[in-house]
Amino acid sequence: MARELQIREALREAMNEEMRTDDRIILIGEEVAEYNGAYKVSQGMLDEFGEKRIIDTPIAELGFAGIAVGAAMNGLRPIVEFMTFNFSLVAIDQVINSAAKMNSMSGGQFTCDMVFRGPTGSAGQLGAQHSQNFENWYANTPGLKVAVLSNAYNAKGLLKSAIRDKDPVIFMESEQMYGFKHEVPEEEYLIPLGQANIQKSGQDVTIVSFGKMMRVCEQAVKALEEKGINAELIDLQTVRPIDYETVANSIRKTNRCVVVEEAWPLASISSEISYMMSQMVFDHLDAPIKRVTTRDVPLPYAITLVDAFLPNVDRVVQAVDSVMYV
Repeated sequence: MARELQIREALREAMNEEMRTDDRIILIGEEVAEYNGAYKVSQGMLDEFGEKRIIDTPIAELGFAGIAVGAAMNGLRPIVEFMTFNFSLVAIDQVINSAAKMNSMSGGQFTCDMVFRGPTGSAGQLGAQHSQNFENWYANTPGLKVAVLSNAYNAKGLLKSAIRDKDPVIFMESEQMYGFKHEVPEEEYLIPLGQANIQKSGQDVTIVSFGKMMRVCEQAVKALEEKGINAELIDLQTVRPIDYETVANSIRKTNRCVVVEEAWPLASISSEISYMMSQMVFDHLDAPIKRVTTRDVPLPYAITLVDAFLPNVDRVVQAVDSVMYV
């Protein structure tokens, strides 16, 4: 039976369920305990699990990320919450040079079974230093897995899989989406890392996206239907590993593709998808693949410029028109 949960509630339920069955799991980060989480994701968890498992930290990302890596090497399964992934740059040495490489460099003697989670991307007028997307940065690193939620259903299913995974997982959320509600089953379920979801079937064009941009794409699909264009919409769900085959199979059917991403265009996930599809299904493409990304500048503060910076429905529809009518 399904019920509607906010994304924050789905994330909390995933952590609670896993922590009840595995006492090695801890949650560590700024304001996760006494304040119930900066976005109230961890509300009530301190009361249930206590201060040895729900651990408030100083404002010191490098320090508590390093503590968590050491804890993972010694058998615990930490969940590290960054208040925003912009702040993960302070801790990136521990993520990239320790967590991601420990299994390989130790010849399998040490693993880092852990999750780094928190919001990514723009959340309105927060300025250039608090509005960046790092999915492609972390996806570039062997040893890491990277998941990006788009709704409450995959928030819970992906996070449970991430917590159980043997590799360190980067788990990316959105400040603007924590209050959004979607149907979530009461019964146990997992969503495998590396498995895309065909959110809507169609035969005219393939639209590929992930994370918060799925909402933009959903609106664009409805606008395209009014123009008589039946789009297939794919949610990647994880960007390392990427489910290339699901995208390729869709393009074999539609013969056209648009990739939508909230990130700068150079060396992006959309760049990777475009390249791989040119290798896998080149003969099936009736038009060049188009990308819709953020503008290639630091995010401005003015709201009019924020709107111009981000992908939107009109830009997605225009990109689809450009591949439909060539």
